[in-house]
Amino acid sequence: MTQESSSTPLLAQAKRAQNAFVELGKSSGLERNRGVRAMVRGLQDAFNDILEANTLDLEMSREMAVPEMILEWLKLTPKRLQTTVEILQRLAELPDPLQQVIVASYQLTPFQTYCQRMPLGTIALIHEAFPELGAIAAGLCLKTGNSLILRGCSASSYANAVIAKALQNALEDAGLPAGCIEAIPSDSGTSIQELVTQDQYINLVIPYGRPSLVEQVTQLATAPVLKSAMGNCYLYWSLSGDLDLVRWIVIDSHESEPDPVNAIEKVLLGPNHNPSLLVRLFNSLQEKGFELRGDRELLADFSDYLAPATEIEWGKPYLDKIVAFKVVGDLSEAIAWINRYSSGHADCLVTESYQESRQFAMEIDSALVFINSSPRFSRNPKQGESVFLGISNQKGHRRGLISLETFTTLKQVVQGNGKH
Repeated sequence: MTQESSSTPLLAQAKRAQNAFVELGKSSGLERNRGVRAMVRGLQDAFNDILEANTLDLEMSREMAVPEMILEWLKLTPKRLQTTVEILQRLAELPDPLQQVIVASYQLTPFQTYCQRMPLGTIALIHEAFPELGAIAAGLCLKTGNSLILRGCSASSYANAVIAKALQNALEDAGLPAGCIEAIPSDSGTSIQELVTQDQYINLVIPYGRPSLVEQVTQLATAPVLKSAMGNCYLYWSLSGDLDLVRWIVIDSHESEPDPVNAIEKVLLGPNHNPSLLVRLFNSLQEKGFELRGDRELLADFSDYLAPATEIEWGKPYLDKIVAFKVVGDLSEAIAWINRYSSGHADCLVTESYQESRQFAMEIDSALVFINSSPRFSRNPKQGESVFLGISNQKGHRRGLISLETFTTLKQVVQGNGKH
């Protein structure tokens, strides 16, 4: 770091966040839960202000010709805000993840060895649109004893500022240390590169948005990065698979909007599929507003339903209600194609064959595999004791659903008796 950059506002924010993390390390689960509940009240009190700020963001973004997809991600509704409140309320009710003691996978005889779950430190979230993500990430971080630095995009600058201020005021009223949440204004002049190279103070960076944003952060960062993923999920429809199940999975997977996480955008078909079944599927999807595309083989027979899919599309997410179809030789060819072209975070199989299901589960190189099941994503699922920020498609211990556990690490403790 140069001398010129050593006294920037960003550096001051990073230091405050790190100091807040140290202070949070002395807090109890009850105190952190109190902070999460305070954030709930802060958001509820600021509902109208947040919606008004979001309206300004939308007006400004339309004037700047921001893509329609981003506008959908950006547009807050009372329902979306209420969902955010419910997620924070759920977080406050969950067990303290930092109280977990785990038996170590090995023992250093004659000592007792165990693992204690610990917070990571200071986390930076760089998100594109989705103003409510800042509040959800703040809840996950506070629950796990981490501090948070937020950097949203300029398209959501007004709503981001109101949400961050409401959360900061709430935590101050709850008696938690200043710096638990630091927000970088979009007009501050702080670049993404400046933020993601503060590895002296930042322990994890999470980019959330289009693949271009994720790749930009990954390439620039010197701090560790947790890559999130959305779109370009594949489904292989085996000859034994049920048409109605395929139709339901494709449609249901797109219901996680405005986040197109886990949306099935590509469908691979085994050879010799019944043409009448394909027509029924195409008609059903078009009735639901989907645009359909296909490879050359399918276009020859179904040009009335499909537009041509270019070669580059198989490896790129649409992030929209578009589904492309392709014929492959068999399941092994489908698996090889998916492993090469999918985004690697959630891929599906529809089959009645146990052998095919086992082969798919063992050989697909993705974080999540769904067999005869919709991959639809929810941040606040009805079952289980988890709340999720998103899904990571990278290899390593943080692969898969980004949950409370993702925001923690393990410390190994060896307990001896003072004797050799």
